[in-house]
Amino acid sequence: MVALLWAGSAEALTLESVGDFDQPVYVTSDPGDANRLLVAGREGEIQLVEGGTVSEFADLSGEVECGASCEGERGLMSIAVSPGFGGDGRVFAFYANDVDGQLHVVELVSSDPGHDEAVLVDDLLTVPHPDGATHNGGQLQFGPDGDLYVSTGDGGGANGQFEYAQDPGSRLGKILRLDPDAPNPPTVWSLGLRNPFRFSFDRATSDMVIGDVGQGTREEIDFAPSPLSGVLTGGQGFNYGWNCREGLLPGPATEPECASLPPSAFVNPVFDYPQSPDPDLGGSRCAVIGGYVVRDTGLGALYGSYVYTDLCSGVVRSLRLPAKAGEPASGDCSLGLQLDSPVSFGEDAARRLYVVEQGGDVLRIEGLPPASCPRPFPQPETGPKPSPTFIGIKAQRRRVERRRTAVLTVWVSPCKGRRGDTVALLRNGHRNGSKFLSRACTARFLRRVSRNTVFGAKTFADETYQAGDSRHLRIRIVPRRR
Repeated sequence: MVALLWAGSAEALTLESVGDFDQPVYVTSDPGDANRLLVAGREGEIQLVEGGTVSEFADLSGEVECGASCEGERGLMSIAVSPGFGGDGRVFAFYANDVDGQLHVVELVSSDPGHDEAVLVDDLLTVPHPDGATHNGGQLQFGPDGDLYVSTGDGGGANGQFEYAQDPGSRLGKILRLDPDAPNPPTVWSLGLRNPFRFSFDRATSDMVIGDVGQGTREEIDFAPSPLSGVLTGGQGFNYGWNCREGLLPGPATEPECASLPPSAFVNPVFDYPQSPDPDLGGSRCAVIGGYVVRDTGLGALYGSYVYTDLCSGVVRSLRLPAKAGEPASGDCSLGLQLDSPVSFGEDAARRLYVVEQGGDVLRIEGLPPASCPRPFPQPETGPKPSPTFIGIKAQRRRVERRRTAVLTVWVSPCKGRRGDTVALLRNGHRNGSKFLSRACTARFLRRVSRNTVFGAKTFADETYQAGDSRHLRIRIVPRRR
């Protein structure tokens, strides 16, 4: 059920139904086709939605093991689609097993994306979570660096009683970084989180924004700007404070580290709010549902604002993020939409936004925001528009023997003024090194391959040229000649 307010206004957001599903928890799309949506269901089903037709893409119910129903907050929580999905068919899923509580990040592969169902091929990460069925975290996303990022909760209970969030040796209460192509242990990226159920990356700036569910006092939004858009993830080493703090207020502070860490050790949330009724549309508030920075130009003045909601009130709100971590956000206001138990936002490859209701509805946000929210961003001075970029990539041989080297050449056009610019190589959708362009605007890469691999290349935007992406180039493995 969705309440639409200000419906009589010439400017009003609307919600278009994508479909009704069984306990949906997350929605995303094929990175190469925004009209092919993937909807994850709590008990383990992943549905493909294309042209109004719904088909099964994968079934993890045997791994999730929810039986008749999932206990607490367990179950499938989110999925992340490989940037090279069209070539490699890879999808990653994050779930909490309903029998033992363990958190898992697993890899699935479809041999023919869009036609063949995906099958489980690897368990990339297992995190013990034995103490309770709540505070699992829940988000899995590819970062701008091509690695996977996953959010875990503090283990459950009250007051951070298991003392995981501040413990750098624990993987709970954290943002973890995981290389999807290497069997290495995950890196603790950020810590001091209670239950970061949803986080996202800004598609324009690569900034990370986290919605961390509070205990009984404050709900908070944390912000980690990217130090280099499109290349690096921000927030490494950030400590967001739980359980020493809850939002901007003192927390239970029962973890041993709270006694020795100075206030300067913590990164303030950019926004927090009390668990009191929504100030505009009413309805009690209990758990922040983090959203996305809007990059859909069709949503008008909402472009560039961050949207979020609350599980209990369901009111969709907007605010402006600051330039730096720890500085206060501004302009919090209601967008006039009120949802029924929302559990997630989603974003497709065309940057359109979606919301997921616990009861089954998946809805796309369309239209224009009310005139009162948000106030338009100051418009930058206009000047010459950056020119488009064309990137080509070719291989000396497109068929190579296993563990042999593929010789790749990348070229960029237009070439004027680009000598020394950076071009990045992508391997199965993930960044795999970079080089400076030669005087002829070319770069040569040598890469050893052990399996069929999809390569690509990209450049980054500047004042003169737009960012560019090459086509996909598939290198196939052939038997060794005897």
